[in-house]
Amino acid sequence: MAANACHQLLSLSSSAAAAGGGGVGGPPIRCRVDFDTSVGDETYTPLKRSSEFMLSFVNAVCLASVEGVMEWKQQCVVRVIEAKQELRELQDKRRMVEEEDEEERRLMAGFDGDMMDSTVVEENEDDNAVVATTNDTDEQQRESELLQIIASEGKLSNKWNGKQTLRIYFPDEGSAALARRDWTPILPPCVVYDACGGVASRNMKEKKSDVISIFYCPRASEAESVEKLLMEAEESIYSGGDEEEEGGAHRMTIMVNPLLVDMGVTGFGMAGRRLRERLIDGLIPAYYLRTLAWGALTRCYPNLFTVWMEDENAEGGYKMIQAMDRLPSNPEVEDIYDIATGNMNAPKEGMGFLNALGDFVNGMTRL
Repeated sequence: MAANACHQLLSLSSSAAAAGGGGVGGPPIRCRVDFDTSVGDETYTPLKRSSEFMLSFVNAVCLASVEGVMEWKQQCVVRVIEAKQELRELQDKRRMVEEEDEEERRLMAGFDGDMMDSTVVEENEDDNAVVATTNDTDEQQRESELLQIIASEGKLSNKWNGKQTLRIYFPDEGSAALARRDWTPILPPCVVYDACGGVASRNMKEKKSDVISIFYCPRASEAESVEKLLMEAEESIYSGGDEEEEGGAHRMTIMVNPLLVDMGVTGFGMAGRRLRERLIDGLIPAYYLRTLAWGALTRCYPNLFTVWMEDENAEGGYKMIQAMDRLPSNPEVEDIYDIATGNMNAPKEGMGFLNALGDFVNGMTRL
């Protein structure tokens, strides 16, 4: 759902730009994806809690938005189907040979030994054993190759020959190296693993094929590096050059669970306010999921923000109690729940009071 929301945002923006005469690609898009199902559990860091979601999300984004990945995936699926078919044929052939050998042994055991020279029988058995051993070795090697193709889901190599790539920026080099080791066998080969302020991130020539950049849980300590990398990526759109040769200009930046403003690092004064204006306020919330003790707060572009509460009688176990065109504040969410459960009376002006309260709280947090 999160990848589909980002893809829709990218498609609608490109269509609007084309309709307005601004080119097919249009201006660069900045969006955010917030995913938090911890409900107060701080056992793991945000990076660790989001890893499973991130794998599925990146894979889906590559399939939907990176040129050539869908065709590559289809080829992998075909390899897996063919490998499974050939493996079944080898196993059936081995089973038939074993059954024939067993039948032959039973016949030989009941055969009158005086009617055949025992020396001839032994020579035939030796010749058959040599041939059978050679065939078994070849078949076992081929079976091992087929099992490897199936285990890798048809992925024969980590080399990417396509024109477009997707780059993931991790908070540090250690996280990037760990993901490069564990995620490479799982994700498409178009994915490039980088770190904020890392050595690879300073090589602009290697980034010319990047069409999408994902900042994975960027923290306030990486805010300066994030801003610099973001500006460099978006400048490629206006730098000119042969887009077909390079694979196309940068089209989208996605920030997953960003925490770029922190009182201990940036503060909530003028520095934090300016940072929010430059980096955060322009982010379009493409996907939002936060679980609550009694429900969830969600958003999937282009739909509204919705507040849900648990209800065993509702389809899916949840009932929507409020839809809004902006992200509600925490006090506002709790008031919505209290009104829905009858613990609080709704204001006479409907949700106008709550909207005003939400605007006030959001304004205070921006200071």
